[in-house]
Order: sequence, then structure tokens, then C-alpha cells
Amino acid sequence: MKLLEKVRRKLKKVTPGWVIVYILMITLAVITSLPLVYMVVTAFKPIEELLRFPPRFFVRRPTLTNFSDLFTTLDSQTVPFTRYLFNSVFTTVISVVLTLLICSMGAYAIEKVRMKGSKFFSGLIVSALMFSPPAAQIPIYMIVARTGMLNTYWALIVPALATPMYFFLIKQFVSQLPEPLMESARLDGASEFRILFSIVVPAIKPALATVTVFAFIANWNNAGGSVIYITDQAMKTLPYALSTITSGGLARAGAAAAASLLITLPTIIVYLVMQGQVMKTMMFAGIKG
Repeated sequence: MKLLEKVRRKLKKVTPGWVIVYILMITLAVITSLPLVYMVVTAFKPIEELLRFPPRFFVRRPTLTNFSDLFTTLDSQTVPFTRYLFNSVFTTVISVVLTLLICSMGAYAIEKVRMKGSKFFSGLIVSALMFSPPAAQIPIYMIVARTGMLNTYWALIVPALATPMYFFLIKQFVSQLPEPLMESARLDGASEFRILFSIVVPAIKPALATVTVFAFIANWNNAGGSVIYITDQAMKTLPYALSTITSGGLARAGAAAAASLLITLPTIIVYLVMQGQVMKTMMFAGIKG
């Protein structure tokens, strides 16, 4: 009875305006999820349904043939599928870890340690946000080439670290932490590294989770690095290998559909795991209503 009373009270508070808002939000959620649903069902369509016109949205006779064709195609190449997978996982994980470490340490040094030149570096980071990444592609290539990083994992990792948006996001979180908290820790004899990893990092978990999602997606889906910096086939990443399959035309339509799902699935999993922390970041930044 108490539960029914609570439901009735909530229903009385629902106005026609809120009903319209809910309907619009549900409609928007359905529309935005349709491409993802279509990608999933397409990966399980047999070739005759893939080539059917007009195409059907849902699969009638699901099959795993597309995935077997994909792995057969990858295994027939000179470099095995597991090598491409290892390259992607290794470079992505190292890039994400180094991004979190560098950004959190730099943000703490600028905002809380007040080192010399902190205002200059802060302004430099903000000004870097105005530049489009393609505009810096040639200078980055020159740096990678002259430092001897071509055809190494570092050629895929180091350029990914130069993303000012991640640094700016973490810096904004660090700047909101109360200064007396740091001072009391210093009076107790805590070093700057102890303060960073024991106080600051736990306090900015939402920002770190958000950066983790963005950095993972950017690095995992990066096929351009393998084209620009890598000539050794054994050093190329999984997105590059899958892109060669998706460009195979109608003959590889099924394998291309399976490849699209395979390359997208890890990013979806990472986002679902970090979703709660990402929502906290949105609330902090005023993005969420």
C-alpha cells in the first residue's frame, strides 16, 4: 500500500510539460541507438541479406559466417590476427596509462604546487585547444622521424599523448580541490607525490574515468598512425588491418560488417564500465541538466 501511495504522489507531480520532455528524450534515445543496433544486426546477416535491396533493418536468418570469413581473411595475411590485436591492445593501454599519469601530475604541479611558469604553461595548454590536430600532423611527423621513433610502438604512443583537451579537463578538476587539504597534508610531512596519489587522484576519479574513455576510443580506433608512422606490417594495429578488409568491396561485405562490430565492441564495453564516473564529470562541468 505504501508503494502504491508513493507512485500516486509521483504521478500527481507529473505535468503535461514533463510528459512531452520524456517523450522527446525517449524518441531521441531511440534514434541515436538505431545506428548501433543496425551495426550489430548487420554483422550477423548472411550475404544475401547484406546485398538485398531495399535492405531490411533486422536480420531474418542470423549466422556467424561473417566472423569466420573475417578471421579466415586475417589469418591468410602475412601477419597473424593475434599480432594486430596485441599491437592495438599494447599501444592503447600504454597510451591511456601515460596520458592519465602525465595529465594528473602536470595539472597538480600547475594548480597546487605553483611552480615557476605555471601561468605560462596553463595559457599554453589553453591556446593549444584552438589548433586542429591535422594542422600539427607535419610537425609531429618531423619530431617522430628525427627522434628515431618510426616503425616503433612509440610512434603510435607519443603523438597520442599530445592532447590538450585531456590535460585541460583534469586541470579544471584539480583547481577545485580545497587548498587547506593540501596544506594540512604538507604539515603532516607528506611529500608532493604522496599528496598527489593519496589525495588528489582519488578526488578526481570522475575526470580520470572520462579521460580514460576518450583516450581509449581515440587510440583504439586510430588507424592513421599505422599508415603515417609505420611501414613494417608486423607493427601495424588492428584498425588498420580491419580497414583493409572493409575496403574490399561487395566481395567482403560480410567480413566488413563483422569487422565494424569487432572494432566498436571494446569501446562500448569501456564506456559502460566507466559510465557512472563519466556522468559525474558531466554534472561537475554543468553539461548535464
